[in-house]
Amino acid sequence: MSQPQKGICAEPNLHGLFLMFNVDEGKEAIIRKKLSVILDIFEHYDEEHYEGMVSGVIAIGSNYWVELFPGAFPKELSPFPDFSEYDRSAPVVPFDLFVQIRADRADICHAIGLEVCELLQGDVELVEQVKGFRFLDGRDLTGFVDGSDNPRGMKKLDVAIVGDEDPDFTGGSYIHVQRFQHNLDKWNRLSVAEQEMIMGRSKEDDVEFSSEYKATFSHSYKMSITDEQGQPVRLLRQSMPYGDMKVQGQYFISCARSAASFTRMLRNMIVADDNGDYDRLLDFTTAETGGAFFAPSVNFIKQHAK
Repeated sequence: MSQPQKGICAEPNLHGLFLMFNVDEGKEAIIRKKLSVILDIFEHYDEEHYEGMVSGVIAIGSNYWVELFPGAFPKELSPFPDFSEYDRSAPVVPFDLFVQIRADRADICHAIGLEVCELLQGDVELVEQVKGFRFLDGRDLTGFVDGSDNPRGMKKLDVAIVGDEDPDFTGGSYIHVQRFQHNLDKWNRLSVAEQEMIMGRSKEDDVEFSSEYKATFSHSYKMSITDEQGQPVRLLRQSMPYGDMKVQGQYFISCARSAASFTRMLRNMIVADDNGDYDRLLDFTTAETGGAFFAPSVNFIKQHAK
């Protein structure tokens, strides 16, 4: 299998920097070369600061892929799914490039970000930059542990990395990104029991409720989907909280070997079922962006830089 980018299946970090770029017209050839240099920057900092657990991901937006790599197309790469119902929606805000930088030191994230932006200067517009951080023992700012259902160890590869089903893109990953803003004032007015009912798991010790006690409008219930054989379908989440004293939220990132998994989960969250149930967590958080990307293998990026 081609070598996946290290940041896709990396362990959680203390700090993250998320950069969204749009590329100037006609710069495709130079960008293909510079993406390979960005991988070299990641590798350099990883070797120089091995204790910092440095990793990165470069992903290309669904709308920009055909311009950057016109000769081949990942089988399932498509625009971000556009779902809305009443006041619930998943806005589509396409970007050309997504660069994720993560480490256990904020200064390293900053240094890598500076080098990446300096390298791309004159060829792109930096549209969005968000700093993420680990909160307490891996919790979202709602107070609940985030990513509890993530696969562990080598199982991450099975969930997040494209295999032989798409031979030209083995080692790649389908990436979906959303920036959510929480209404924590509203959320914190709920009792812990009410919060737990909405999440479908206990707050303090992060135990998922059994099916008989789990509400059909809970976040856990709506995120649980199965395949045709009844086996659970999972995503690898690399999300992090972000914010300051005025704005707080979650920078949601999912990695998967199939784009269809995220689409099904997002639909479950937003579109009410026959009983009128949707993901009640959406009453307390709002998606402000949404982008679909593909993170090709290291081999793919290096080969197309020539």
